[in-house]
Amino acid sequence: MEKKNKAWIDLALKAAVAAAIFGVSALASADQFGVQIAGGLADHHVRKLDLGFVWDPNLTWWEIGGWHFALIGEAHAAWWHTNEGNVHENIGEFGVTPVVRFIRGSGSVRPFVEAGVGVRVLTSPRISSTFTLGSAFQFADMVGAGAQFGDHQQYQFGYRFQHVSNGGMKEPNPGINFHQVYVQYNF
Repeated sequence: MEKKNKAWIDLALKAAVAAAIFGVSALASADQFGVQIAGGLADHHVRKLDLGFVWDPNLTWWEIGGWHFALIGEAHAAWWHTNEGNVHENIGEFGVTPVVRFIRGSGSVRPFVEAGVGVRVLTSPRISSTFTLGSAFQFADMVGAGAQFGDHQQYQFGYRFQHVSNGGMKEPNPGINFHQVYVQYNF
């Protein structure tokens, strides 16, 4: 009986994966999706590795001399590592950020500047015995610059300065600043 149940579970999992693949490919024809990988450094010897999933719904406005504004949605899962503490060496970060980008509308290389404010949840706000961010809920604001390139503008490279803090909702609220470099591939 257990063998039969396992076969049904395997079949259901395969069907779910196939449906997800077909669903994503159908959505990709309407909008543009991307995968982003970032590495960053911050105070208190914190290093960050970030995996982002990017959605560009092609919302653009205010054309100015060949440049325009665009709205991008990002979801992030990140891993923080520090050598400073005796409390947590590794912290997880999960969240979303809407990004407003000012980008050149044509050309083989399309430079841009960007800014965004999102929310994050940390697996622990305490980085070391002497440094805590006060709460697991955080705001993450960032500014950056970069460029899109490739035959279909499928590649992207950029730099971001990101500030993470709880916005004064709970003390202490020292915040932490990251300098990040990222690469992205758009489907």
